[in-house]
Amino acid sequence: MISLNNSVLMSDADHFSTDQPINPYYDESPVDLDHAREEHATIHDMLVRAGITVVKVASPADSQDGVYTANWALVRGNKAVLACLPYARKAEEAYAEKVLTDRGIQVFHVPDGLKFSGQGDALACGDYLFCGSGYRSDVKAQEFAAKMLGYERIQLHTIPQLDDSGKPVTNQSSGWSDSFFYDIDLALAIIKVPSENEKGLIAYCPEAFMPESRDLLNNFNEVDKITVSIEEAKLAFATNLVSTGETVVMSARAPQLKSDLESHGLTVLTPEITELAKGGGYIRCTTLTLS
Repeated sequence: MISLNNSVLMSDADHFSTDQPINPYYDESPVDLDHAREEHATIHDMLVRAGITVVKVASPADSQDGVYTANWALVRGNKAVLACLPYARKAEEAYAEKVLTDRGIQVFHVPDGLKFSGQGDALACGDYLFCGSGYRSDVKAQEFAAKMLGYERIQLHTIPQLDDSGKPVTNQSSGWSDSFFYDIDLALAIIKVPSENEKGLIAYCPEAFMPESRDLLNNFNEVDKITVSIEEAKLAFATNLVSTGETVVMSARAPQLKSDLESHGLTVLTPEITELAKGGGYIRCTTLTLS
């Protein structure tokens, strides 16, 4: 078995807030920052318990979402393609570039004018890259990232958020189209990567994807699949998890996915997350895979 998420980058929750509601999960209730820090520390400890090396950095002081390091870039080996984020997160871009270059990683920028949500919208599964476009990432940006880092791109699209009349919603803070699955890591998770002798394993929510993408995933035979209900995906952030291929750190509020993972022989750790979810992020969002 090939391991994954051997090493991840984590910042901290010290500057976390929900001042600018740039996705539909943003909660109007005040953030309990001490509680958010405790949750973040618990995620860190469970990742370490799972055997993951956690590289810690401070979060940028001038960004409410600096805790969500998954969106800083997509990293493979000694190369990284940097994200191009919503205005409320712009300060993270230069900060992430410095963090990565300080580690000796060569960074690349997507072409001007393109959106790219980093690892949040591009999940590596061996040589495959499951990409989500239409909200935080453009197809052209993901084409660039996949080519630069040597991945075979699997292009997907999740369902939009709809208003009461059934029309797609534009987020008033970002000005971008919105979705409860605005990043693909809210709809799909990599559990195991393919090897010469074994298929990979993903967990995904079919109802979170547009019909063409649902068919593409259903017919993709390089991985086995666990299906996740729309309720666990949307209400429990079920797929926003971190897996080593043996141990999974995931939501404590998705019992069906937990049971399905355990039936595949995986060890499952389940921190309780409430405060960090108020920003529309969860466990996977707090970690950027380095190796």
